Amino acid sequence: MKRSLLILFCLVWANTAMSQIRLGQSRYSSSKPIDIMELNYSKPQTYRIAEIKAVGLSTLDENAIISLSGLKVDDQIEVPGDAISNALKKLWNQGIIGDVKILVTKVEGEDISLLLDLTERPRFSRVEFTGINKTQESELRDKINIRGRVVREDVLNTSQRNIQKYFVDKGFLNTEVKVAQVRDTTLPNSVKLRFDVDTKGKVKINEIRVFGNEEITDAKIKSKLKKTKEHARVSVFKDVYSRMTAAGPSDVANAILYTDSASKEDVKSYINKNFKLNFFAGSKYIPKEYRNDKDNVVNFYQTKGFRDAKIVTDSIYSFGQDEINIDLEIEEGQKYYYRNIEFNGNFIHPDEVLRAKLGIQKGDVYDREKLEKRLNYDPQKGDDVSSLYQDDGYLFFNIQPVEVNVIGDSIDMEMRIFEGPQVTVNSVNIKGNERTSDHVVMREIRILPGQKFNRALLVRTIRELSQLGYFDPEKINPDLRPNFDAATVDITFELEERPNDQIELSGGWGGFFGFVGTVGLTFNNFSIKNIGNFDKWDPLPVGDGQKLSLRVQANGRSFQNYSISLTEPWFGGKKPNALSFSFNHSVQRQVDFFNPGNFGQELGFFKITGATLGLARRVTWPDDYFSISNSLQFQVYEFDQFGTSFGLSYPTGRSNSLTLNTTIARNNIDNPIYPRFGSNVMLNVAMTPPYSSMNNNLNAESPDEEKYKWLEYHKWMFDASIYTPLFGSNKLVASARAHMGFLGSYGNRIGIIPLERFVMGGDGMTFNNFALGQEIIGLRGYENQSITPGSRTRGQPDPEPFGGVVYNKYVMEMRFLVSPNPSATIFVLGFAEAGNNWGSYEEFNPYDLKKSAGVGARIFMPAFGLLGVDWGYGFDDITTFQNGVPISRRSGPQFHFTIGQQFR
Repeated sequence: MKRSLLILFCLVWANTAMSQIRLGQSRYSSSKPIDIMELNYSKPQTYRIAEIKAVGLSTLDENAIISLSGLKVDDQIEVPGDAISNALKKLWNQGIIGDVKILVTKVEGEDISLLLDLTERPRFSRVEFTGINKTQESELRDKINIRGRVVREDVLNTSQRNIQKYFVDKGFLNTEVKVAQVRDTTLPNSVKLRFDVDTKGKVKINEIRVFGNEEITDAKIKSKLKKTKEHARVSVFKDVYSRMTAAGPSDVANAILYTDSASKEDVKSYINKNFKLNFFAGSKYIPKEYRNDKDNVVNFYQTKGFRDAKIVTDSIYSFGQDEINIDLEIEEGQKYYYRNIEFNGNFIHPDEVLRAKLGIQKGDVYDREKLEKRLNYDPQKGDDVSSLYQDDGYLFFNIQPVEVNVIGDSIDMEMRIFEGPQVTVNSVNIKGNERTSDHVVMREIRILPGQKFNRALLVRTIRELSQLGYFDPEKINPDLRPNFDAATVDITFELEERPNDQIELSGGWGGFFGFVGTVGLTFNNFSIKNIGNFDKWDPLPVGDGQKLSLRVQANGRSFQNYSISLTEPWFGGKKPNALSFSFNHSVQRQVDFFNPGNFGQELGFFKITGATLGLARRVTWPDDYFSISNSLQFQVYEFDQFGTSFGLSYPTGRSNSLTLNTTIARNNIDNPIYPRFGSNVMLNVAMTPPYSSMNNNLNAESPDEEKYKWLEYHKWMFDASIYTPLFGSNKLVASARAHMGFLGSYGNRIGIIPLERFVMGGDGMTFNNFALGQEIIGLRGYENQSITPGSRTRGQPDPEPFGGVVYNKYVMEMRFLVSPNPSATIFVLGFAEAGNNWGSYEEFNPYDLKKSAGVGARIFMPAFGLLGVDWGYGFDDITTFQNGVPISRRSGPQFHFTIGQQFR
């Protein structure tokens, strides 16, 4: 009986197993395979995986998917069991599978064959945008790089949020973004993604209202909201008209203010509300910038003694369709003052010395920002409490101001000091100078191994490296690695090179004078030593800091100029002695453009050929910002039917000039392209030998051919510039400049020569003037050469010498840095300047100045140097000629274009 039951059970089990195998095998014909969950065993059974396959894949690799599941052939698994459920989870978690089933295709004894039945998620093939311009689309493509990624909701939502954030940051607060997926028939299992963008227009800030402020005015508070500005408008006219029409009052001020007596505060408040002239500051609400601006307001209050000031509440609400209002509720709190200031922990310097360095006295208004600067680092003065220690090696010096007592409106401060050990510089390294040789960088480094650490020398090194022009000044980073136990520090200067070779290409049409063109090449990091090393050519040999300049300028046959110069800044390799050599040849011709029979015939010319050898060196007295340079220059002036243009009596002849030039300069500006602070002062003296004193036959009655065979003169030029940041900003800078010069003689035997005089007016360039043997002085708002003595008598039989013998000029500029990008540094400016030019010392009047004002812009590109455009309005009269008759007229508006730095 038992045997019969056993045989019956075996037959039933065998029939069940064979039916399962047949179902599993039918997956490869047309029937559905068995799902693991359909194997309804009363108890889990252990199987060995004999085979694993995957179906339903179009782009994914089958072996990679099987590997991701965690299942592999020869694994012992329970069916049903955790191995199968874990494999399902792992595949789902990859985010690349849309649907997955694990099926059984065969069971043979203890062996089982599995099939992964998968559905791939589609992938994004490309992204399209509607409703935006090309520039916005280009920027968004960089932010939304999802091509080739799997289509998932989180990817779509993130992309949608990024697009909205991009437009919110630009002031489009109501931007809507819709997403559409379109199947891409060109690629398998792919979809195109289209973002339909509706920006709804930029939302402007209509009004910012401030409440609770009694000590600080609304206008001052709003000025601290640097990025959150009311939109520009002048709404007073409409308001005045409507009120006057309704009330008909005779007093305009009272009509504006609805009162019979308008106070000064009422007028200020009304102007502040209705006159918004911030045309250059965009009005847009950006949440991140708004939060920073609120912090700026609180920080500003704290600089005025309001230590507890805070913004209690702020609200933003709609005002019309595309405008919002902002309300700020400020709690100013009490105004505080410093009382007792004590020092604790100082052993090297006594309290009196530290208190003098701090520069804050009992009774001064509490100013946390000033306190931090005076304790740790004051970038403009460089003279703070920390400098006492860190300039003497105490790198680990630390000082913490602590408020120890607050009584009424008075605060007692305790300065807790940790002096630490005196630190020695262990090593100095440089990184990032791929084109520039190490020795060129190292010779500018002031802080050296074996020295005590000195913060002033570290700051000075950063300035010197930025002055080279080879590296981005904004990215010069000294990486300090101090070792407290050894009392040493390792310093690595991290640099980022920027191209600083320049090419000057410009051209234009000068009317009947023909094409005007300039080609100039300046290689600021040239290397004579590497001429034979072609690995160092980029495109010419580079790396040794030498400067090679080549320049050609031409205006057809009327004017040509050829020049070449080479400067070695460290002649000898041990000291900063700059040796320079230059050669120049210029020719200016008079060509007949008016006589048809002689059209194009040369009527005369003026040539200058010269060479200069110079040596400049840095000096340490009065301080090490000074330099002295000397040069010897020889020039030959050759006239052919041209001399009378300068006031000479002879049209044809030759003059020679041997000049000793000496320049004393002091330069401590922080950045050569956009100086923020510092000054540049220069005195230049050019002197020839006093030939008349060595030749008794020469006097005022001698023929010009003899008097001017060897030119005799001395010329003095003074230039000074000072730069000051405004309102603590590193973008807004005031620049004040003064320029003056005079040309003199050695007594009255010969007098002042007619050459080397001053020509004033215009952009300060010779591009359209082609003035040789003259000093060009710019004055914006006036035509080129228009402020020049002798212009009224040019071409007459006995002309007055053309050019002034004494001039002065004053300039005031307000500059704003738009972009500090080293590949295109851009700043705008507003200017007011005044100057004049006199033909004799008897006429000199420093108060008789030609005045002008205007605006301009500059862009510095490494390949082209500094390019500029100015619009200036001249307020005074100038003399011009029509048919040889002098006519006096107002100068009026003028456009000027500049290339390179204009120092005069």
